[in-house]
Amino acid sequence: MKAEERRQIIAQTLTADKAISATALAGKFSVSRQIIVGDIALLRAAGMDIVATPRGYKLGESSGLLRTVATIHTKEQVEQELLTIVDNGCTVIDVVVEHPLYGQICGQLSLASRYDVAQYVEKARGTAPLSLLTGGVHLHHLRCPDEAAYQRVCAALDKLGLLYTPEQQNRD
Repeated sequence: MKAEERRQIIAQTLTADKAISATALAGKFSVSRQIIVGDIALLRAAGMDIVATPRGYKLGESSGLLRTVATIHTKEQVEQELLTIVDNGCTVIDVVVEHPLYGQICGQLSLASRYDVAQYVEKARGTAPLSLLTGGVHLHHLRCPDEAAYQRVCAALDKLGLLYTPEQQNRD
């Protein structure tokens, strides 16, 4: 199979609903994982909105409202924060921290359900979240079905003490 044909099939295989790993794609086409990583780079360069998540590649989502929430918490509260967001109907697109040397650092998450959060938390065991670089302060970009869902997320995070507010900033 020629590389262009493989890339066309990869493009047809990707959906916004389910991620597929580079390893799985490599097995499907009997090529190395690195070949797939290169194919994904070329598809992105051609204009495809492909997101790399902890579970693999998928198409970016285009429906819903994009919102940003600032949060602060400990490593032990990561799961609670993420479950609060998905339980209120929003998808956690990524996590963003401001690093003094590197500037903005972003990690793709694409967490839309309790199952996604459980997989992420399990995979993250034994590692340090990006938010540890900034004393727990970080941003999440969210995809929300409507403004009411975003407001529910903010209210629930605030109730738990996880929403980063100007009052908390003044205490720092």
